[in-house]
Formats: sequence, structure tokens, C-alpha cells
Amino acid sequence: MSGKNQTPVTEFHLLGFGELHSVKFILFFFFLIIYLTTLFGNFLLIMAVVVEHKLHSPMYVFLSFLSFSDILIITNVLLNMLRLLLSGGGNISYGGCVIQFCIFGLSGMAECFLLTAMSYDRYVAICNPLHYTSIMNLWMCFYLVLSSWLLGIVLVSSTAILVFSLYFCKPHTINHFFCDILPLVELSCSDTSLVEMEILLVSIPVALLPLLFIVATYISILHSILSISSTIGRQKAFSTCSSHLSVVSSYYGTQLGLYMVPSKGHSVNANKIIALIYTVFTPMFNPIIYSLKNREIMLALKTIFLWRTKYLKHL
Repeated sequence: MSGKNQTPVTEFHLLGFGELHSVKFILFFFFLIIYLTTLFGNFLLIMAVVVEHKLHSPMYVFLSFLSFSDILIITNVLLNMLRLLLSGGGNISYGGCVIQFCIFGLSGMAECFLLTAMSYDRYVAICNPLHYTSIMNLWMCFYLVLSSWLLGIVLVSSTAILVFSLYFCKPHTINHFFCDILPLVELSCSDTSLVEMEILLVSIPVALLPLLFIVATYISILHSILSISSTIGRQKAFSTCSSHLSVVSSYYGTQLGLYMVPSKGHSVNANKIIALIYTVFTPMFNPIIYSLKNREIMLALKTIFLWRTKYLKHL
């Protein structure tokens, strides 16, 4: 369709979960509780890393930035989704859609790179422990964090420029609960081959290469753990990796299921469910996984609660 006959897009209509209108209040309070729980859990984890000096190490710095990324993702998506639930769908301005798209893309890409950096940190700690402090110092840690966000900004900007240069078919209705890339591409009336090619190319440095790197590091980690003669030593080494491996599995599992498999292979409802997993449920479970499986974090959280209890008693 020729772009000459197109009027400028000023807003999109998000359908959200209009088919579940009869249970909208139940869903609203359910997701509101999830949002508040996620904020509390991730902020608490960040506070523990900031307050407790024993957690001032690369692994926990990466973890705090991962929590920050989770807060951005769920706040960016869920607050507007709650509005859509109550109204049975609603409009989002063109600029608002661009902002939501960019924040979601940036946070998701940064999270991929942070998970990769965390796997490298575990690799050095277990496979090269004698040189860990010289390789993974805090400067190196902050350099990797900064690189993750800067690379995410570059990649999401290039994708956003191509996606929002497309012409979109009237009535500009998106059958989703946020401005995700696949529904936007499907809504376009113009040739999307360049955008689809760019999505494929971006998925290589964002998803494929990090996943291959993580798999390679964990093969080396597993080999090193099995070579440890002490059973207690093997259990301790594995416990430092199990929480990270759990998060990687859930995160990449949903990402590969949605973006690496052609969208024609999914129903609209299946896409929404998969999107809910990595935008809502994964950010909620990440701090729970790390807290329950990490003794240092549990001790730090107990210290914070004990300090707060003593402080309140003196008021």
C-alpha cells in the first residue's frame, strides 16, 4: 500500500485482555499484587546489596542491576496493562507507544547482556579462582554493566527507527497488552522485510551469541565442579550457579519460544501468555530465586529487618 494515502498515526488501540472482561476486577487485583510484590522484592534485594558490605562484589552488583532491569520491565508494561484491564482495552499515543517499545527493548536487551556477564563472573570464580580478584574487580564489573546498557541503547534505537518508520493499517488496533515488536510489524501495511531482517540480525548479538556463551561457560563450570574431590566443595560451587542458571533457563526459554519461532506458529493468546511470563512473572520470581538459594543475601535481609525492628523500637 502506498504511503501517500496514509494519514499520520497519532495513537494505537490496545485490545489487552478484552475477552476476559467478566473477570477484569479479579485479574486487576491479581496483577496489582504481583506488581507490588515484584517492586518490594527487587527493591529489597537492591537495598541488601547496597547496605551489606559483604555483598559488594561483582556477582551481587550484577544482581542489583538485574533487579533494576526487572523493575523497569514490569513498571513499563504492567501499569498500562492494569488500565487496559479495567477499561477492556484502551488507546496509547504514538509517542507513548514508542517510549514503551524502547524502554521494554532496552531493559530486555540489557538483561540478556547482564545474564551473560554473570555467567562469565561465575566461570572465572569457579574455573580460575586464584585470579578472580584481579580479573573481576569492581571496575571491570561496572564496565560490563555500562557496556550492557549502552549496547542495548544502540540496538533498540536502530530497531525502533525501522519499526516506527512503517505505515500502519487502520484502525491501528493492536491485539496485545503493550507495544511489542511482533504485533506492530503485523499491523503494518508496508513492506516489513527490512524490519524482519533487522530483527533476525539483532537477535544474533542479543540472544544467540549470549546463549552460546552461557552454554559454553557452564560446560566449563560443570567440568570444574566435577573435578572437585570434596562433596561439600562441589555442592557449594554448584549452589553459587544454580540460581543464575534457573533465571537464564526461564528467561531464554520464553524469549526463544516467542521471537525465534515464526509468529505464525503461535495463536494470539499464546503470544500474550508467553509475553506475560517474561514481562510479569519472571521479574517477580527472580529475586525470590536468588534470595532463597543464596545464604549471603538471606543473612543480609535478616540484618536489614533486625536493624529496622530495633530502629522502630527506639522511636
